Amino acid sequence: METRFGAAVTGQVPDEQMLSHRMTAAIGGDAAAYRTLLRDCVPLIAGIARSQGVGRDLMDDAIQETLLTLHRARATYDPARPFLPWLRAIARHRAVDVLRRQGRARSREVHDQAAYEVQQDPAPPASEMIARRQEGHVLRGMIDQLPAGQRQAVEHLGLAERSLEETARLTGRSKGALKVNFHRALAALRRRSGSGPDV
Repeated sequence: METRFGAAVTGQVPDEQMLSHRMTAAIGGDAAAYRTLLRDCVPLIAGIARSQGVGRDLMDDAIQETLLTLHRARATYDPARPFLPWLRAIARHRAVDVLRRQGRARSREVHDQAAYEVQQDPAPPASEMIARRQEGHVLRGMIDQLPAGQRQAVEHLGLAERSLEETARLTGRSKGALKVNFHRALAALRRRSGSGPDV
């Protein structure tokens, strides 16, 4: 399947180390590495979007929104961490956003009752939704326990997905201080959730 991005959405997954290297180079200002990285991410994003239930008709939207978010959040990437989990998290969130928007648009359309009856419910089971909500409350509680600077960095850069420049402008804090606080906050949250090394 081809996308308007001019790249096939099937193929081999690029090497994690190469992607991480290109992202680090891109953050350092290497435009060629950045273009190559974005091109290599397209099939990965498409696969993630498909796994979230995004169909062909919405694939370009999911890819574009993921690439835009990656661009806005690129300054928050920590080269010491793997690139693919970071990309997967962004792509999953953008795929869900695209599907939600489609759902809102469809709610204003007239539906074919026969087609509706055979349509599979795209919503996750109620138990999964409850578990996600509980995880969200737990995460919010852990964020609230962070020191003020770390909490502010997570809320702006992580939750609101603001750029480093915008966050610095809104908070009056330097980009360097925000990056340090953001990475310290992530490390603290990983330790508290038991998903990271206790260092």
